[in-house]
Amino acid sequence: MDNNVNCETERLTLRRFNENDLLDLYEYLSDPEVVKFEPYSVMTMEEVKENLIWRISTDEMIAIVLKENQKMIGNVYLGKRDYETLEIGYVLNQKYWGKGYAKEACCALIERSFSNGIHRIVGECDPQNLSSWKLLEALGFEREGHLKQNVYFWKYNVGKPIWKDTYVYCKLSW
Repeated sequence: MDNNVNCETERLTLRRFNENDLLDLYEYLSDPEVVKFEPYSVMTMEEVKENLIWRISTDEMIAIVLKENQKMIGNVYLGKRDYETLEIGYVLNQKYWGKGYAKEACCALIERSFSNGIHRIVGECDPQNLSSWKLLEALGFEREGHLKQNVYFWKYNVGKPIWKDTYVYCKLSW
């Protein structure tokens, strides 16, 4: 899939990241509530600068921008997998939760992906992240599995992993 071309919805522009996104990106990657279920912790401005360099270099991260004021409010991740499959993920600035922006962005990108030959899109999330799996279900994804203690991102101070479960979702093009 070519993510170089802008994609527009009624309220949003979906585009590649650029240098001007630094402050908006910092605004949500430095928020503990936003990164609560992510495999990384709150980021400093220096860490966000490094992260932005990576986001600019990849076509797998798509910035979500409000048309009305050009504010970048979050991102959708579309990672390439084998067999015409993509993995979807999303992170939004907390100030814009509950307004349908993530669903609007994901719907447009899913439709575009399927029209470009993608067969399957998968999504994974923490079972405790109710908003995330409810969004996947609202987008028409089906839960394929519940993996028990399959991953950890953090360790206790004694070095033992903090194991987490994962819900696995899928949506097919047909």
